[in-house]
Amino acid sequence: MFTWETLCSRWCLVTSHKLYSSVYDPNEKTFEKLLIANRGEIACRVIKTCKKMGIKTVAIHSDVDANAVHVKMADEAVCVGPAPTSKSYLNMDAIMEVIRKMGAQAVHPGYGFLSENKEFARRLASEGVTFIGPDTHAIQAMGDKIESKLLAKNAKVNTIPGFDGVVKDADEAVRIAREIGYPVMIKASAGGGGKGMRIAWDDEETREGFRFSSQEAASSFGDDRLLIEKFIDNPRHIEIQVLADKHGNALWLNERECSIQRRNQKVVEEAPSTFLDPETRRAMGEQAVALAKAVKYSSAGTVEFLVDSSKNFYFLEMNTRLQVEHPVTECITGLDLVQEMIRVAKGYPLRHKQADIPINGWAVECRVYAEDPYKSFGLPSIGKLSQYQEPLHVPSVRVDSGIQQGSDISIYYDPMISKLITYGSNRAEALKRMEEALDNYVIRGVAHNISLLREVIVHPRFVQGDISTKFLPEVYPDGFKGHKLTDLERRQLLATAVSLYVVEQLRSQRFLGTPRIPIAKSKRSSWELSVHLGDGIYPVAVSKDGSSFSVEVDGMKLNVTSEWNLASPLLSVTIDGTQRTIQRISRNASGETSIQFLGTVYKLQILTKVAAELSKYMPEKAAEDTSSILRSPMPGTVVAVSVKPGDMVSEGQEICVIEAMKMQNSMIAAKTGKVSHLRSLKTICNLSNRIEFKKEKRRILVVKELSLIVVSLSK
Repeated sequence: MFTWETLCSRWCLVTSHKLYSSVYDPNEKTFEKLLIANRGEIACRVIKTCKKMGIKTVAIHSDVDANAVHVKMADEAVCVGPAPTSKSYLNMDAIMEVIRKMGAQAVHPGYGFLSENKEFARRLASEGVTFIGPDTHAIQAMGDKIESKLLAKNAKVNTIPGFDGVVKDADEAVRIAREIGYPVMIKASAGGGGKGMRIAWDDEETREGFRFSSQEAASSFGDDRLLIEKFIDNPRHIEIQVLADKHGNALWLNERECSIQRRNQKVVEEAPSTFLDPETRRAMGEQAVALAKAVKYSSAGTVEFLVDSSKNFYFLEMNTRLQVEHPVTECITGLDLVQEMIRVAKGYPLRHKQADIPINGWAVECRVYAEDPYKSFGLPSIGKLSQYQEPLHVPSVRVDSGIQQGSDISIYYDPMISKLITYGSNRAEALKRMEEALDNYVIRGVAHNISLLREVIVHPRFVQGDISTKFLPEVYPDGFKGHKLTDLERRQLLATAVSLYVVEQLRSQRFLGTPRIPIAKSKRSSWELSVHLGDGIYPVAVSKDGSSFSVEVDGMKLNVTSEWNLASPLLSVTIDGTQRTIQRISRNASGETSIQFLGTVYKLQILTKVAAELSKYMPEKAAEDTSSILRSPMPGTVVAVSVKPGDMVSEGQEICVIEAMKMQNSMIAAKTGKVSHLRSLKTICNLSNRIEFKKEKRRILVVKELSLIVVSLSK
């Protein structure tokens, strides 16, 4: 049952310190009705504060989002178009019509979509509707990376060397890149969130980066202008939260450390940073405020910096909106940034002075994505959340989400499931709570990045604060492979798995508390088993004593205890005094089982000693020969086909471009061949999109909405 009370439970207290908590004054009137021009978790986030402030809310949604959580939370909801963002969440005409129809007095844009679109803000102003954000001048000045960089220089803010104009075409991009010196960063002038951004190390990568960045920028922001600047290798990404009103007051609300990234998108954030000393923090904050005042900024905004190993910092960009990672700032300051934005938009002055802004404790945020972390640190996954349970029973946890059990993760939008935030009196406490929260997070039906997040927060380099934007490729140069078990952890996993197996075997012998077969030996108390894990086969002896098990592995005995509630997706197990929270993901009649242990899912096969001896006579299923197949790494929409019948293609040549969740990816030929024909087949295609290379005929299958594009290649 979906109720407002269940949503309120997603917000929790840290003893007397709320994870976000500005006190609301009911005598301070703001708006009667506010429209949220966004979807998902950020729409839910805004609605929660509006409820607290007594403001009625209007949600917009696409047709595929008709049953989304933000739609159910809002007082009113209106469909603005079909699934593609250009026809719904970026459709200004449709959104303006809803604003008029519903009588909304103000609009909160969230982040992404139209949040930094000056034309949208201008149209709202022309109709007397308040935009919850800065005015059009500040959006233009700071939302445009080219203009913002020039303004930053004039405000005496440290800036990165680069080209301060718009790059016209790929040839000019190459010329500029050569003048600056490789490597360079190509990025969308109106962009953010890592979209429309590419690093280029040579001319070829510059041409390719220009093409993909401009296409992504046009798709995500409706603006394909690009700029190029020097890429600072191995920096930290640290940003300053600013808050300013319409009366000339401006504050910096400390920093956020955002260096753990993949594909230029943040994955783990924290506040404060382990790297900054008070002097550097103050210098960055003062420069951020100086920039805000230079453009008469009024609202919440974020000034992003790159910081090198010597604590030299350089202006990267200013985001004229609420950041995804704003909750960690709310945790350590006690401010509700959405409430402050609404107050400022109504014309109220800030209630705080710079000296009032604290650093109270430590907060960490992990972005939980529907992604496969074993593919490039996270390629999108789609599907229905068949089971979903947030770890709200863990103390000091906040979950910002816009989904629930049964929700669909589609190809049309960002694959974020939630933002998981933990708070502690210090960093060690916050990280320990995050570790526990990740272990207790239940997500079924889609691939997710819990395993990667957990490995990051417990890695010695991260714990020591030794991080940079290159953390992931440096720590996992061959890609992420999951948690590598120590000998002790392997024994703990084996002992837990066989104990669970025995519990299930004993349960299967009973029916309503009575043995199924009267002659069944219910007094059995020991078992000899064989467990296949990875490349190893391990003999295991198990004996039962009440609800506890004594398990012998590798000649060592371990004691395993638990309540053994097989109906729960979470199982708390104690192994020789060490508590572990595991999740049994799947099992079948052949003894195969999957268990999530220390964040990573391990596949095991548990057999009796007799069955294990007989299994060697069972024929093995031949593995699929994939040497001649190139599989599409993700579902998506074909936005470009680069070949035609009769074309000769060489190994490594682009065949087509797939857009998935706002990112574009080039599909290349694995072998040399000739395109014999192209045809579309009306069919429904799932994740198994692939390019096949077989003897004489080779074919490529990729999704194009509900069509299948087939390219046959011949020698």
